[in-house]
Amino acid sequence: MEQSLSLRQKMEIREHEILSPYAAFSDSSKGRDYDEKPCDIRTMYQRDRDRILHSKSFRRLKHKTQVFLAPEGDHYRTRLTHTLEVAQIARTIAKALRLNEDLTEAIALGHDLGHTPFGHAGERALNRICPGGFKHHLQSIRVVEYFENRGKGLNLTKEVRDGILNHQTEGNPSTLEGKIVRLCDKIAYINHDIDDAIRGKIIKEDDIPREFTDILGHSLGKRLDTLVHDIVTNSEGQNDITMSPNIRTAMQNLREFMFTSVYLNKRAKGQEEQAERLLEELFKYYDKNLEQLPEEYLIRMDQTGEPAYKAIVDYIAGMTDRFAVAKFKELMIPTAWDVY
Repeated sequence: MEQSLSLRQKMEIREHEILSPYAAFSDSSKGRDYDEKPCDIRTMYQRDRDRILHSKSFRRLKHKTQVFLAPEGDHYRTRLTHTLEVAQIARTIAKALRLNEDLTEAIALGHDLGHTPFGHAGERALNRICPGGFKHHLQSIRVVEYFENRGKGLNLTKEVRDGILNHQTEGNPSTLEGKIVRLCDKIAYINHDIDDAIRGKIIKEDDIPREFTDILGHSLGKRLDTLVHDIVTNSEGQNDITMSPNIRTAMQNLREFMFTSVYLNKRAKGQEEQAERLLEELFKYYDKNLEQLPEEYLIRMDQTGEPAYKAIVDYIAGMTDRFAVAKFKELMIPTAWDVY
């Protein structure tokens, strides 16, 4: 019997032998919107992870802002490095809790695919100007369902899409793996943004209130270690992903400190107003010159009957920082006219 099983089936059996009863098992997935022939060597969640990793939207993350716009230096986080750091922290926790690492990684790698250029400044701009508003977690779902694979979408499992959709603070993922990513997104950006802010001389380690660092740790590595251990300790054997009250409160207070000291710091965020205006002007331009959108967006608009602003937002949200700047220069800034 064992000899006749595929490698995938053997892995699915091992999941039931090794993983926690609270894990999301690959062979119990709610499936995809469109049925596919199973892979003989990869589980459903492994295939989802690979599809996300090889997508164009994932590659573009390397040129999208995490926090600091156009930083001078090679070591500042981008949206891609943030995504990879979320995935690694989340996999560590999932492994310790005997949950499904492949599902966890797939959700983590896909959670920010719909993020705009220029980070949250870009998101604010599109949310302000778009008639229906804009949220990057909703856009991430549009990306994986409609835009990748030449408009056919990635046909991801429902569990992966649920985790991507619900990774924001107010979200409520249906799997423990999704709940891990939801927490790890915050753990990653709070601590790694501190590291970038220190590198950029926006703050110093000593500026962080001792009432937080005495609990969480006095360095990046120690804080990450504290938070990961706390989640594992408090979630082990439970059908939930939880933190101890004092650690959770300290992390929330540290996040508030980052908002007042970094995220709203005029020096750190001085170029955000220009970035927002740039995206707003691009939106206005395409709203008046719809025919200038790439053909694929016009075709999709005709096929779905969605309003024009949806196609415009989809196009702008998919841009990298540098492509948005280049497109703005091309459309808005006159070039020299050679009369000879």
